[in-house]
Parts: sequence; C-alpha cells; structure tokens
Amino acid sequence: MLASCSRKDGLVIGMDATYPPFEFVDEKGILSGVSVAIGRAIGKRLGKAVEFRNLNFDGLIPALQAGQIDLIISSLTANEQRRKSIDFSDPYVKTGLSILAAKDSPIHSAADLRAPGRRLVVRIATTGEQWCRENAPQAKLVAVDTDAACVLEVVNGTVDAWVYDQVSVMNYHAKHPERTRALLAPLREEVWAVGLKKGRDDLRSAVNETIIQMKQDGSFSRLADQYLAKEREMMQAQGLPFVFE
Repeated sequence: MLASCSRKDGLVIGMDATYPPFEFVDEKGILSGVSVAIGRAIGKRLGKAVEFRNLNFDGLIPALQAGQIDLIISSLTANEQRRKSIDFSDPYVKTGLSILAAKDSPIHSAADLRAPGRRLVVRIATTGEQWCRENAPQAKLVAVDTDAACVLEVVNGTVDAWVYDQVSVMNYHAKHPERTRALLAPLREEVWAVGLKKGRDDLRSAVNETIIQMKQDGSFSRLADQYLAKEREMMQAQGLPFVFE
C-alpha cells in the first residue's frame, strides 16, 4: 500500500511485509498488521500522512541510512550491532529467539544446536543468523532470504532446525504440526523497536510518546485480540510472558 504524500508533509515507513501477524499483505493486497497500526498511530500524532514501503528485510537499514524512508517498523530487534548504524525507539515488544526443529532431528535444546555436524537454516540479516554464527560455530548454516524458504528446509528435513523468534516459530509449527516441533524456551530475550536514522531525536520523541500512549490506552491489548489471540493463549499455557507484557 502506497499512500501518496510528499516527504515534507508525510512519513515514509519501511517494512518487510512477509511476517504475519505483525506486517503482511492481506487478501485485498493491502499492507496490514500490528506494525501498520503502530505506523498509523505515529502518523496521527505527527499530523502526517503515512506511506508504507514494502522492502526486503536486509534492505531496510540501508534504505533508512540513505534517507529513502523515515522509520523502520518491521519486527526489528534492537541490538548493539544495529545501534552502531541506526537509532531505536523505546521497545514495544519483548520476545525471545527460539527453535523450530524438524520432527526427527536430534534437537531438543540450545546445547544440541552446538553439536558437530548440525545443519541449521538461517534467514539472512536476522538476529537468528547472528546467534547461530556466534553460538553454533561448528554447525553448517544454510542462509536464505525468506521465511518461506527457511520453513521449507525444516519441513523437508534437509536441516535440523531454524532459530527465529517465538511468534514465528509458533505460527509455522501450527501450519506444519506433523513435520516440526516448536521449542519456545528462549535462547535469549530480545526487544523490538522502531528504527530511526541517527540524529532524528525529535522524531524519536514522537515515536516514544506514541508507544507510551498505545500501552496506556489499551491499543496493544486490542491489537493482541485482533492479531495474536492464539499466540497469547499458547504462550500463557507454557508459562511464558506475552510479547506486549
């Protein structure tokens, strides 16, 4: 969805719309999801029309640095490596890296990922890839650039596992319950935040004010009801904190 606007009067937000229910293209071809709702709320606070640009994930930070977009709202983990090149808002999601394991693989914990001979699929430019390169140096990594390709590797049993965030692991396991296992205990905790070009402190203040307001007025709870009801129930059943808590 491209809402026409000038850069002076508008806000251009980049996302990779392949990650339901946070950012995705719906059946009408329109960008939808939690991230879109956050972007619209920020635009409303600023009094600016919003344009969403659907970009590949590994192109989002370069686009921000080049001034092609004003914000990244795309389930983006705020970590120290990325803070070297961009700024972040306050976090709006707390999650963790977890494991989608092939049904017959020997993976049952993080320790199993480190054993010699493991084959792991990673999505390029994600924190799951970073974790595997740092913590499973003996594993053979299959690097691809879409979620769909990662899931296919696991479902077909050509790899032992995929390290990715909890919500995705839950969703993909639900789609392939006979071929996968979801190991949701977090390998490490992470937070998601809005990405901004360095030096945009005025814009970051407006983004932070929007996030605070959405927490206080129940917006995030309503978004959970709309988009994440099953995931919330699954996490509560396993004694795990929900992503907006």
